[in-house]
Amino acid sequence: MSIMLKTPAEIALEIAHRAKTARLNANLSQSGLAERSGVSLGSLKRFESTGQIALESLLKIALTLNCLNDFNALFLTPVSHISLFSPHAEKARKRGLLK
Repeated sequence: MSIMLKTPAEIALEIAHRAKTARLNANLSQSGLAERSGVSLGSLKRFESTGQIALESLLKIALTLNCLNDFNALFLTPVSHISLFSPHAEKARKRGLLK
């Protein structure tokens, strides 16, 4: 299934499942990961069961599981939006048009 056809909740659950798999592959218990990452055990349990977690906590878990670099491509401008034929680079947008 394409990521474009999934809801945010479905994607969050998939990320949680991948994080749980990474935790188990690292031979860590939930309490062990919570202690090492600085994320509360309750937050980690909720994340693994529902996919809901604060961004900072998710990043702490990713750092502990050596997956932080997976976030580097998030929100990068796709090449298709950059004009390759323009002699001048486009200025970075500072605000949106819609309210």
